[in-house]
Amino acid sequence: MTEIETKIIGEMIMDKLKDIDEVSYVRFASVYRQFKDINTFVNELKTILMEKDK
Repeated sequence: MTEIETKIIGEMIMDKLKDIDEVSYVRFASVYRQFKDINTFVNELKTILMEKDK
């Protein structure tokens, strides 16, 4: 049986969520990555918006 680190699973979930539902992605990421303040949250939103503009 092969074990997969939870970090890898979390990153895989975030990658898929980003493609499916950006709001769900940000909500999951905020908990998974333990956003400490609103600036971290805003920076993640900016990253998504910049990727969307490409």
